[in-house]
Amino acid sequence: AGVSACRIIESPRERMIAVLTNTLVPCNGRYPTLLTLSAIFVGGAFRGSASAVVASAWMVLLVLAGVTTTFVVSWVLSRTLLRGLPSFFALEIPPYRVPQVGRVMFRSIADRMVKVLWRAITVAAPAGAVIWVLVHTGSGDASLLGYLTSALDLPARAMGLDGHILGAFILGLPANEIVLPLTLMSYMSAGTLVEPGGLDALAPILSSQGWTGLTAVCVMFFSLLHYPCATTLYTIWREYGARWSMFAFLIPLGVAMAATLILNQTARIIL
Repeated sequence: AGVSACRIIESPRERMIAVLTNTLVPCNGRYPTLLTLSAIFVGGAFRGSASAVVASAWMVLLVLAGVTTTFVVSWVLSRTLLRGLPSFFALEIPPYRVPQVGRVMFRSIADRMVKVLWRAITVAAPAGAVIWVLVHTGSGDASLLGYLTSALDLPARAMGLDGHILGAFILGLPANEIVLPLTLMSYMSAGTLVEPGGLDALAPILSSQGWTGLTAVCVMFFSLLHYPCATTLYTIWREYGARWSMFAFLIPLGVAMAATLILNQTARIIL
């Protein structure tokens, strides 16, 4: 939706800056992971009503960090890859008219919901097949997913993550909502996505896998800043071409990797 809304920006240069940076502010798919980890590792350090207040304050700080990063990356892009003269943008609001409920419902379903769901299906179905193959194929007691997480473990540790987490982010490209269930599936060597009963059930599982407060913070920042989901990349490819969809993938990925690497190494030096 954010990519499609950029159509109203008249300047092609500034439209592309908006497209490339829109993913740095969390979408609905990232909020479940951010809210869950905030409640467990940030709010969980406090008791009573203070837990919810602290967790909520941390979520506000995360969103503000995303907004700040958006401005910084936009400034860099405007002076490097998308140099040019700035322009002014004015949005004229049309006269207000009472909405026609029937037309609004029809257009919402026919022009928006069905198209978005179809795009999600065309991306999710092949991705689900790939995940199934990785989980159920391998040699001996190790699956292909196990080999993948082992190969990713060393670079992931440098960013404060581990191979299971980084593998879940890679396999979670179709939808950000499945990153945490994929992580749990990898930890527990399960054949399907794992959904724990609640925060009380999830906290000991993550702690038993070596998660600390620093791990959770690095995961949250990587989730906040990493590449958009496959449906968004597909939308960018359809509207602007393969070159810009590649930049839309690589730029946030580079920002997320740099941010978590600096955060993790700085915290380890200080602590």
